[in-house]
Amino acid sequence: MTLRSATPDSFDALPNPRGGAVRSAELALAEALLAYEQRGECAAALVRASHALREAGWLGAQRFADALVRLSPLATSDPSNADDARPVFGAALRDFRAALERHNLRELSCSPTLFNHYRAVCAHLAEHSPGSTVAFEDLALTGRPVPPVSLPAQSADRLAHLRARYERALLPVLRAQPDNSGAALAFANAALDELDAVLDELAGADPYDFWRLARACAKALRVGNRATGEPDARRFYARCNLTLADHARGIQRAPRSLVRATLALLWRDYALFGAAAEDADQVEVLHDYGLTVDWHVAGTQASEMLWEAGVAEAQAISASRVSLTRELGVLTVNAHAYEDFLQTADAAISALTQHARMADQPEKADPSEALQAGDAAYRLGAAACALGLGHVALVADALGLAWRRRAHAGVSTPAVRAHVIVGAPAASTLEQAAEALRAMLHKVAAGVAPPGAAATLAALTRAIEEGGA
Repeated sequence: MTLRSATPDSFDALPNPRGGAVRSAELALAEALLAYEQRGECAAALVRASHALREAGWLGAQRFADALVRLSPLATSDPSNADDARPVFGAALRDFRAALERHNLRELSCSPTLFNHYRAVCAHLAEHSPGSTVAFEDLALTGRPVPPVSLPAQSADRLAHLRARYERALLPVLRAQPDNSGAALAFANAALDELDAVLDELAGADPYDFWRLARACAKALRVGNRATGEPDARRFYARCNLTLADHARGIQRAPRSLVRATLALLWRDYALFGAAAEDADQVEVLHDYGLTVDWHVAGTQASEMLWEAGVAEAQAISASRVSLTRELGVLTVNAHAYEDFLQTADAAISALTQHARMADQPEKADPSEALQAGDAAYRLGAAACALGLGHVALVADALGLAWRRRAHAGVSTPAVRAHVIVGAPAASTLEQAAEALRAMLHKVAAGVAPPGAAATLAALTRAIEEGGA
């Protein structure tokens, strides 16, 4: 069971009271909003916000800010377009400013509210730059590597039978509406049950089998009550049907765009609301793709409300201790959260360095050790994300994914490897990435903003997406 905010008319997830703040970006957005309301020029303030967000490593937020920069002339100075673009721009700017002040990096990447604004902004831009398309994963997975995903060989007869079942159940799902009730709702749920059953039969043991990912996504959509009536859900189910046809024709790799879209939908609610014990299988799939979530224990509405009340109290305490902060470049962090992060980071980086050195000794290769290394990287990535260290979080999550791929490549049998697109990233790549993370963390410990790690991330991305090196 995933959690939901008790205030659905607010933003998508809860604020992060101990998270870092990019104050210069917040001030720039406030300046831009004031200029907008006074019908003045606000592009310069938005550009400053974008630069600050890039420096902090808040890449999804930077992408949103860049879209606002491009639309701002149409919304504030062009009389022929202002009446049309102005309300779209203003609503997006207001909600983006509010979201940024909540200091929740996962929300900034995965918020449906923000994405709807982003899509509306880009729709206006597309009128002047046709040919561009916008998808949810463009924000959610900004800067993240995504491994290749396979369609392992299965018999043509079996695939034809499963596709026939899938197609029969698909139409009622595509026609269903979110406000369905009674017989219509029961009919749609029965069709969804059948789609789930087909995906269960299709899913194999390979961690990077597309049908395993699709099954997890379908389950997440149903748990979040998003499986019917939502455009992205309809698109997912329809594209799975097309992919079944491709699979039957012998295509061995799932389309990258479909993998990204499916992964982003799977991650969305868990990124926003966290996961509980019964979501462990879903979280394991996310870990196989380099994504992490927060864990929550709340299992009832009452316990959820208590948990949210605790967050509100922590936020109030944080606000009353403004002086207890540290400056890391453009990022302002809570001093207590900063000290907690350093302890987590020290243990994680020591483990990662040790695992990387062991990986260079093939005779001692152990898939379980690789999984432990991946988990250490994910702990570091999650802690960095909570503190607001975007660059550190992105590299740590990518390193966790590289270790996961090494673990899965190590346990694949020769028969499985013939059909699996899993390459083991080189030990040298893992060790270099661990050392780059260590250097970034030394900067953080010294009270200095860690630089971006574009070269390290690029090397990890090549190792993850190209199957080795």
